[in-house]
This record gives sequence, structure tokens and C-alpha cells, in this order.
Amino acid sequence: MRTLLILLSIAILGGCSMRDIATMDEPTVQVNDLSDIDHDGVIVARERCTDTVLGASIDNYGCGQIKPINERQELKILFANDSYYIDPVYYSQVEVIATFMREFPNTQAVIEGHCSKTGTHEHNQILSKNRANAVSSLLSERFGIDSDRLSAIGYSFDRPIDSTHTAAAHKVNRRVIAELTGDDTTADMKWHIYTVDEEVK
Repeated sequence: MRTLLILLSIAILGGCSMRDIATMDEPTVQVNDLSDIDHDGVIVARERCTDTVLGASIDNYGCGQIKPINERQELKILFANDSYYIDPVYYSQVEVIATFMREFPNTQAVIEGHCSKTGTHEHNQILSKNRANAVSSLLSERFGIDSDRLSAIGYSFDRPIDSTHTAAAHKVNRRVIAELTGDDTTADMKWHIYTVDEEVK
């Protein structure tokens, strides 16, 4: 029995010492491109967006998130009755829209003009359009927004805030609203251990 165990142990040890060695006579061919040209952590084989901003948050295909913009902003401009003149004191209201449009260069603005319910609908239609045009012109001529990104529309007195016929109602109904639409393509930057707030000198 002891002899049998010794022979069995020798056989097992001998089997373990044998190894199959596979040699590669030719270099392997890489099927997919595993390089990362734009250094965003996504290999070329899976990359769909090659112009990602370095350090931006991306999905599994190397593309940043594009968020839609759809905002309505009322400009606190008080127009005199039957007038579309913008007092310079209200220029800062228009500048808020210009600043937003410069920050998001893919946005378009529709400027809506509104009137109080005094006078005929036809007269107020023209007046409300003139108010919208006045704001559009100010955005373009004073604040440098491309006119191709602006359009104006007049709603006469069809969309009042206050439908009563008081002086206060007429005052608030004489207004302009900017509807801003487009895409927010600002890069959402991701943080890592090497990110610093200021340039190190």
C-alpha cells in the first residue's frame, strides 16, 4: 500500500511539472482601436464625439450632455400709454437678456409685445409689435446681439395679466416678455484630484 501511494505521488508531481507552452510566431492583430485621442477616457472604438472639451463630464460614448433652454423672462419696462419709447432707465432690463444670450450663444429670443385694453385691437396690434421691435433693436444695436437671433411679435391686448379696466391693470398689461429657446452646450466639468481653483504659479 505504501509503495502504491509513493508511485501515485510521483505520478501526480510529474504531471504538475509538465506545462503546455503556446508560442506566438506572429504578432496579434488588434481588432478595435483602443487609443484615446481626445483624452476623455473613451477609446476610439466607442467614441462618438471627438471634440469634447477636456475635463468635461461625458457619457459612455464620449459625448457631453446638451440641455434644452426654454425660459420666459418679463422685462420690467413700463411703457407710457400709447408709446413704445424705452426710457434709458430700463436699459439694464434689456441687458439682462443680452447677457443671457451671450452666455448661451445657441439661444434665440422671441420678443413679445403686449398692450392694455384701451383703443382698438388693430391699433394695439401695431403698438405691441412696435414695443417688441424696440426691445429687439436695443438688443441688437446697443448690446451687440445678432439680429438673426431675434424676432418680434405683437399680441395687442389678447394676453392681459389683469383683465380689469383699472389704471393699475392697464399699467401692468403694457409689457414685453422675452422667450428664450435653444441648447445649453456649456461643458459640465468634472472634478478630479488634480483640479485646482486657480492657476498655480
